[in-house]
Amino acid sequence: MSRFSILLFAFALLLGASCKSKKENPAAAGRPRMQGPVTADAFRVARSSISENIEVPGSLLPFEETQLRAEVGGRIVSLNINEGALVQKGTLLVKLFDKDLQAQLKKLQVQLQIKVKTEERNRELVKINGISQQDYDLAALDVENLKADIESTEIAISKTEIRAPYTGRVGLRNISLGAYISPTDIITTIRQVDRLKLEFSVPEKYAKELQKGYKVSFKVDGGSQSHKATILATESSVDQNTRTLKIRAIVNEKHSELVPGIFAKVNLQLGQDNQALLVPTQAVIPTARDKQVILVRNDSVIFTSVQTGIRDSAYIQILTGLKPGDTVITSGLMAIRPTSKVKITKVNTL
Repeated sequence: MSRFSILLFAFALLLGASCKSKKENPAAAGRPRMQGPVTADAFRVARSSISENIEVPGSLLPFEETQLRAEVGGRIVSLNINEGALVQKGTLLVKLFDKDLQAQLKKLQVQLQIKVKTEERNRELVKINGISQQDYDLAALDVENLKADIESTEIAISKTEIRAPYTGRVGLRNISLGAYISPTDIITTIRQVDRLKLEFSVPEKYAKELQKGYKVSFKVDGGSQSHKATILATESSVDQNTRTLKIRAIVNEKHSELVPGIFAKVNLQLGQDNQALLVPTQAVIPTARDKQVILVRNDSVIFTSVQTGIRDSAYIQILTGLKPGDTVITSGLMAIRPTSKVKITKVNTL
């Protein structure tokens, strides 16, 4: 026998022995391995209270703010504006030159005295038919005309006086004593700062929840403490561009942090629900079409579609798909299939 034949015979013997070994070993024939149930933690669904905390930007504004201007042009003869000072309502701040109007007023007052005496004499004469009724009526008309002229002149004089429309704090003045001003010139600005307004906007979905009297809390930029405000009014409609509703609240608190014009962070608790069904946020599985949770029935699982609502840092509200007492899986979600068996190691509750 040749050497090549001997090698070929030996290789055939080894191959046959290998095949026989595989047939005799059932594990090597690819029998499927038996797998146990998936272990996981669960959560029992119950009713609880939840609300959505949102933070929106706002601005503090003076309760009233008015730019003071003169109604007529004229030269300033008296200036009583202490910048930054608190002034009372009706305080005379600026006086314009009015001597010509004062002289006209005095002239009309003298004329009125004469006309009144003439009207009194004519009243006596008409009683004895000394003059006609028409002559008396003309004398009485002259008196009324002079009274109207005097009232008109007094109004013109009052326009030369700029007074504080309400109690407030004046800002920086833009004019000086002796300057000539026109109605277009801004003299100064007065602000009512004993109360402040807080303005902010909220998304349209919360429009129905914020009504007059609702309490909000806020912090100012750089401030160290929280402050309170009460909603005074809301805009009558939602802004079409931003889809937000403008809110105005009143701040009665006095604090050195509260300066008109400063930025504020408004904290709102909205969507309050005291009977909400809550599950841990990790229990909800987002899919392409909906959101699902895995329900436990004995040792089997059911994938159930749910509709979610308010979410906080740990829990999420379930609007539809669950009921109180249901048990949902919160761990090992990626290893569970619809045909999986599960073994619950721990059941958490609120």
